[in-house]
Amino acid sequence: MNNTFTSFSDLLSLRTRAGDGVTFNVTDDWLQGRTAFGGLIAAIAAQAMRDVAGESWPSEVRLRALQTNFIGPVTAGAAVVTVQMLREGKSVRQVQASVTSQGQVAALLVGVYGSPRATSIDVLSPRQPEIRVTADEAPTRPFVPGLMPSFLQHFSFGWAAGDPPYSGGKGWATSMYIRLLGDRADLVDKDVLTVLLADAPPSPATSRFRQPAPASSVSWALELLPVETPVAADDWWRIDTQARCASGGYVNHSSTLWTPAGDAAAFGHQVVTVYG
Repeated sequence: MNNTFTSFSDLLSLRTRAGDGVTFNVTDDWLQGRTAFGGLIAAIAAQAMRDVAGESWPSEVRLRALQTNFIGPVTAGAAVVTVQMLREGKSVRQVQASVTSQGQVAALLVGVYGSPRATSIDVLSPRQPEIRVTADEAPTRPFVPGLMPSFLQHFSFGWAAGDPPYSGGKGWATSMYIRLLGDRADLVDKDVLTVLLADAPPSPATSRFRQPAPASSVSWALELLPVETPVAADDWWRIDTQARCASGGYVNHSSTLWTPAGDAAAFGHQVVTVYG
């Protein structure tokens, strides 16, 4: 196994741009089997959208929604993200990104960027549900090379509720704390960091297996709320995930990512294939 550890912030800093394309070097430590971790694929696409389409946008234009279709593997090596502006309105902008690996289209994404709008509607802010286990109390598991997907070495998970993957559990929901390891998360664009973290936990359906079995995201819709509070590199975020439906080898699940301050950062909806 390749022992290289490339932090997320380093991977971003090494990207290069040529016209409407941005090239990232995906290293082995970011793989999940034969393809890159899906959150990484979506995060580099979000970064490329900002680089190309949003290079002149004011800071208040933020990523509000991201739709991702995972088509094929993004292997280790060069991943080229080609960006196209679909429509730029007064306050809402829609941008497409195509991720190519080994000359093949591996993912298609559409990002919706928006600036604040005047409205008479009252503010409605979700409240983070209380759970009994704090981030300091939640048990963590060390990364085990060869037994866990390589990308997991970049994260620390604290299990707060629900059963771990492949434990033969009976539930359909999990809550866990999450943070990047060995990285400068405070240097990463908050929208991009939100995308990366929002896909890191496994589907709760994997908890019901008694032994490792493959699972793969097919499509992912992410709705983002701008993160306004400061985020330190070692802060714990929290993500709550609930399976909604499971049949025929497909699982539909929804999740909410909470900032370290307890504010909602994103709502995610995924279709996942499971084998086993």
